[in-house]
Amino acid sequence: MTTHTLETRIAEVPIFTTLRLRVLNSGEGTASLIAEYDRSLDGAFDSFHGGLLTTLADTAAWVAVLTLTGADAVIATTDMNIRFLAPCRTHAKAEAKVIKFGRTLCPVSVDIHDERGAKVAVAQVTYMRLESSQVSNRQ
Repeated sequence: MTTHTLETRIAEVPIFTTLRLRVLNSGEGTASLIAEYDRSLDGAFDSFHGGLLTTLADTAAWVAVLTLTGADAVIATTDMNIRFLAPCRTHAKAEAKVIKFGRTLCPVSVDIHDERGAKVAVAQVTYMRLESSQVSNRQ
């Protein structure tokens, strides 16, 4: 198995390029990511599409968990919820923090703010720590 740094693991994940996601910083159980605003990604209400903000929250949670498990860990989202508080018409910044680093489950809280600092969404994401043998498509 290849040993990755967090940066090399992230570089291999296509959604980072597709949505132009950037990791601003990461630490022990935390991560801050930014998604650039592009009107072509708007939803029905001339603001950042909610599904893309959900993807941002999920991805920020993934990075936060990997800071604790190591970049080569095999983890998967088991569930998540998000509450949209306001439309986002600027770049969106997600701040993720692991609530509990469990042997199997890792719940993460994520706050999403617009460029002006207004909170536009809150999410909770749970990741499961898997064994490599549980994932058949991983190389």
